Amino acid sequence: MTTIEDVTQLVSEYNPTADLHLLQTAYDFAEKAHTHQTRLSGEAYITHPVEIAYILAGLKMDMPTIIAGLLHDVVEDTNYTYKDIEDNFGKEVADLVDGVTKITKLEYSNKEDQQAESFRKMFIAMANDLRVIIIKLADRLHNMRTLSAMSKEKQISKATETLDIYAPIAHRLGIFKIKWEFEDLALRYLEPEQYYQLVEKVAQKRQEREAYIGNVVEVLSDKLTRESIKFSIEGRPKHFFSIFKKMQNGKNFSEIYDLIAIRVLVDSVNDCYAVLGWVHTLWKPIPGRIKDYIAMPKPNMYQSLHTTVIGPGGSPVEIQIRTKDMHQIAEYGIAAHWKYKEGKQGSDEMSERLRWLWELKELDQELQDSGEFMDAVKKDLYTDEVFVFTPKGKVIELPMGATPLDFAYRIHSDVGNKCVGAKVNGKIIPLNAKLKTGDIVEVITNPASKGPSRDWLKVVVSTHAKNKIRSHFRKTDKEENVQKGKDMLEREIKHAKLNLNDIVRNEYADFIFKRFNITSWEDLYSSIGYGGIRAGYVIQRVKENFKQDFPEEETVVPIISAPKHGDKGHTVNVQGHNDLSVKFAKCCMPVPGDNIMGYITRGRGISVHRADCINIKSTNDTERLIEVSWISESPISEKFSAEIVIKASDRKGLLSDISTTISNEGISITGMTVKTQKDGSAFMNMDVIIQNTKQVDKLLGKISVINGVNSVYRL
Repeated sequence: MTTIEDVTQLVSEYNPTADLHLLQTAYDFAEKAHTHQTRLSGEAYITHPVEIAYILAGLKMDMPTIIAGLLHDVVEDTNYTYKDIEDNFGKEVADLVDGVTKITKLEYSNKEDQQAESFRKMFIAMANDLRVIIIKLADRLHNMRTLSAMSKEKQISKATETLDIYAPIAHRLGIFKIKWEFEDLALRYLEPEQYYQLVEKVAQKRQEREAYIGNVVEVLSDKLTRESIKFSIEGRPKHFFSIFKKMQNGKNFSEIYDLIAIRVLVDSVNDCYAVLGWVHTLWKPIPGRIKDYIAMPKPNMYQSLHTTVIGPGGSPVEIQIRTKDMHQIAEYGIAAHWKYKEGKQGSDEMSERLRWLWELKELDQELQDSGEFMDAVKKDLYTDEVFVFTPKGKVIELPMGATPLDFAYRIHSDVGNKCVGAKVNGKIIPLNAKLKTGDIVEVITNPASKGPSRDWLKVVVSTHAKNKIRSHFRKTDKEENVQKGKDMLEREIKHAKLNLNDIVRNEYADFIFKRFNITSWEDLYSSIGYGGIRAGYVIQRVKENFKQDFPEEETVVPIISAPKHGDKGHTVNVQGHNDLSVKFAKCCMPVPGDNIMGYITRGRGISVHRADCINIKSTNDTERLIEVSWISESPISEKFSAEIVIKASDRKGLLSDISTTISNEGISITGMTVKTQKDGSAFMNMDVIIQNTKQVDKLLGKISVINGVNSVYRL
């Protein structure tokens, strides 16, 4: 177990002038604050912030960041306040703790909303002070290391979230040391069978691989020594997730290139290219496997030379060549030389590399819808890049699929707004053409141009370009936006079988204005008109917040007058009432065997919900809740709807196998949606007709053992 002494020792090694007394004081403060608190594992809670501080010290972060890591849960989980932190450790530390706290301290009735808004807050906090997200990454890393203490459901949820959000953030910031561990830990819980198979396969080949690498290192070391190059050579760690992904794409375990890999560290850029030359004199390079990330660094500042050669015995060997400084950045990314370490602003190069981060603030101002904000951010996180050139040779990084319009807006918003054409490699091309790495792009502008077309929003792929186009229409066409937005809202209202007066009411105004950060109905219409808010999203949030005015739609089932206890053929008994009609809520779709609760509606009897339904748990009208119970655990005459969610690795025949399994259980499928991803994963939502929880639990067990199914659960 890591101790505060381990943290202080690590800090003193890279920062001899650090105030270790203050660090100890912060530990004492945190230990006192978390007295009597424990983690799910049973350990004292203080072990968690100490581990976070150790991770941050391993990244060689500054003292305020490490102290904030120790104190990151104090304001959220104890009686201490921001003022207490500021009084004891200064405003800088207090602001960092506050930034981390605000990310998690959010309450929404809808889980999807809560998650989207939480991540939105996280990204904006990250843009304000990058150290906040580095603390959050350290927090998530230790939680992933101790995930075994959580339930299976929580393990899958946290692992999925880590793989979807936190690993891409670590990648974007270039903190590969954490990114790789995130991916391997997530794989362990999401694909345990494949994970442990990989562990075993890699272990079986260890001796053989180490002997081979030793031979390669000996030959290369002899050559570089004779050429008077100062160097060090090390084996490259194997990351199970990377191997897993390549195997998913059809490669056999024995075919994966980087199972045999080494890394060469030298003193200068010139030495990097010299070593590359000597490597190619020793072994034949594989065409298409040479990558120069020194001349053209990745957006996360990663620099290195990569080459794969046919090594001794005909086996492929991947060799990475970089300077020691490049290696620090490759391991620790932005944390390796963030401006706070020296108390000065970053370089122009650094600012350019982090441009996407600063643009999040602009995006936050343009998009009031957290869901849409997150969709835009995910595109930036997940999309591969292309690198194109200006006519003067400047490298511009754009997302894959980018067009000349994306390029124009990357240069400047005025260039984008006045763009009328483009040349790529000297030839005029359409504005919707896809750019490729290496293209030289020239934008043709016309000062007399009236500005962008709304159709351009369908052409551009970069978040930055979309944001600038929206901003143009928001500023120049407010009257048109207001009318357009009002029309769009009215259409959505009609679709919801309501009318405008049902929504545009004074009692809803405070909620809507606060929720979407606006000051008037006109602002709302305008935001809808230029694309900052989705009309349907507004109606959805109003209905969720004012449930009493918009009762949850209920399933069409025979109305059951509450029977006498013990009557056969009936389903639900309502405590103390024999004359109320009973219906089952669509929001949670209870079935016999579920813990249930009744809600007295206005004029429509009792609405029966699962006891864990978010609408029940979040209601303020507790006096309208009523005890209900199942009369029979397995009613013969009643059938109930349930929705199951399946996450799987797509393969031929998968859907047929799942459908057959459901059919063999005597269960009908009434609806189904299937989504497949580029990475080969598949997500299925199936509506089925069942009798009780025992039947659906049995079904989930049958589906879970189907080849390719990673997880299955009932909503």
